[in-house]
Order: sequence, then C-alpha cells, then structure tokens
Amino acid sequence: MSKSLWKPGTMVYPVPAVMVSCGDQPENYNIITIAWTGTICSDPAMTYISVRPERYSHDIIKRTGEFVINLTNKKLAFATDYCGVKSGRDIKKFQKMKLTPIPGAHVKAPLIKESPLNIECQVVEIKQLGSHDMFLAKVLGIQVEKEFINKKGAFDLQKTEPICYSHGHYYLLGRELGHFGFSVKKR
Repeated sequence: MSKSLWKPGTMVYPVPAVMVSCGDQPENYNIITIAWTGTICSDPAMTYISVRPERYSHDIIKRTGEFVINLTNKKLAFATDYCGVKSGRDIKKFQKMKLTPIPGAHVKAPLIKESPLNIECQVVEIKQLGSHDMFLAKVLGIQVEKEFINKKGAFDLQKTEPICYSHGHYYLLGRELGHFGFSVKKR
C-alpha cells in the first residue's frame, strides 16, 4: 500500500484565510483571522465561522450577534497573518495595520475598506463543538469593490489575487482550470 495512515485531524485544505471584523462601536472594533469558515446554505444564504472561546473576538461576536467576513488577497497577506497572531486585548488592529473601518449597510460591525469583498452576517446560532464554537450566521448583505466586477456584472475573484491557508502557510491562488459543468459540456 502506498498510503500512510495518520491520526484524525483537519485535512480539508486549502481553506480561505479571511479577516473577520466585529464590534459595535469604534472603541471595541477588532479583527480576527479565521480559516474555519464556509458556506452552509445557498437559500437562505448562510455561512459560519469557528472561533476558540478564549479569543478576544469570541465574546464580542457572542454579545453583538454579528460580524463581517472580509475576503483577503495578496495585498492583505501581512495584515491577515498579523490579525491572527496578535490579540485585540492588547492591540488596536485597525490602527496598527493601517486598515480602514467603514460602516456596513446591515450591521454595526465595521467592514474593512481594503478588502475586495465584505459579507455582513447576523448570528442565528452558536454551537459549542470542542476547541471551537461555531457561529452559524445569515448573510444580510455583500459589498464588493467595483474594480473587481467584470463587464458581465460578476465578481472576478481571480483579479483580486486571493490567498488561502494550508498547514500553517499562506498561498496565492493560481489560474482557473474550468468552470462548473465544463466536464459535461458539449464540444
């Protein structure tokens, strides 16, 4: 056999590396980097983030019931890492990383202006799962930087130079290999 047997772990990689902003007033605005995030449902649009209870942002999100998922890219790689290793208990991350908090349309939590896409979320349930609590959330709205909308009105992810996370490392995502349904498209 050519495979190695490993102990159970989280091996679904790569994953998105996003910055989640939270807080309901400038004094408690914070940013936490999250890799445990994703889609739960298309209709209604729902997502989740998983956060360790000891993290500073955990209590803010639990208290306010909202957060913003801010997509990251090559330009934000340094800030993405920094906001994941430094605590908001000690540092005002928006100021330290020279990021701009801007108001959302649906939540009090700030959006990160420098992010190419911001997803405003309202918590609907918190699941205690072990090392992390999962915040299940309804997507209330999305804001997209206009420069990343193509001529057809679609979001051009490739143009943003997105990054992902895998086993302690950040990677720039590569080129498109196909589109949904390309394997069965008539030639």
